[in-house]
Amino acid sequence: MKIDAHHHLWQPARGDYDWMPKDIAVLNRAYVPSDLAPTLKAQAIDGTVLVQAAARIEETEYMLGLADATPWIKGVVGWVDFEDPSHITHLRRFADHPKFRGVRPMIQDIPDLNWMLRDDVQWAYAALIDLDLTFDALGFPEHIANFRTLAQRYPDLRIVYDHCMKPQIHDHRAGRGGFSEWADGMSALAEDTGGVCKFSALLTEAGAGYTIDDLRPVAEHVLAAFGPDRVMWGSDWPVCRIRAEYDDWLGFAQQLSAHLSETERADLFGGTAARFYRLE
Repeated sequence: MKIDAHHHLWQPARGDYDWMPKDIAVLNRAYVPSDLAPTLKAQAIDGTVLVQAAARIEETEYMLGLADATPWIKGVVGWVDFEDPSHITHLRRFADHPKFRGVRPMIQDIPDLNWMLRDDVQWAYAALIDLDLTFDALGFPEHIANFRTLAQRYPDLRIVYDHCMKPQIHDHRAGRGGFSEWADGMSALAEDTGGVCKFSALLTEAGAGYTIDDLRPVAEHVLAAFGPDRVMWGSDWPVCRIRAEYDDWLGFAQQLSAHLSETERADLFGGTAARFYRLE
């Protein structure tokens, strides 16, 4: 199977998406399955993982409804409130849905860098393990050390590091450094934890005027550190449309992985996601 391990569908009229810039028209509009279906067919993508984009229980229910009506949505990653232990009820309810796979707290938007290690949110990680659900780790390079601590604290937690932990490619291009710190952190995640990594959102972090060569050091490091059997490609559509269309990013990813064997590319573009999310 060819799998897109990370994309979104949303309806801004729901009022859920507090982060969404009102002045970026390519984002601030509805995206429904019929908008993506022709591209998936053209690119022979067999299935997708639909990921939350709002810190609301109601959005998770909305996504599960879309998945019920859309065969190619193979899995849904939703949201519960880690600060409210009563949300274990929602988590158990979601876990009964055949396409629900796990959750993603929007850690990148939380001002407290140490939020994920607070005592009052630890119940959620234990619940994910008990329910055999996944954890999408969304953050920036400054969160890497804490994600490493978290993954080591809960070795049975099935964790995926979203978007290569958002390396600040635009800063590296501008000579402001940061690459070596990010690279060392990713190596530590790969070596010291059992987590996997999503190869996605690099265009967003590259900034305007990027070239494929600006992405190459990140791609090479992630693939070498984790190995293709622990890396999964995702489109991050429609967010990727800020910089390029779905086909463009997929083409770049294929070029950046052209040196891999056929088996390794099969892992990167489907196998890893299918195993991690247990997709049928």
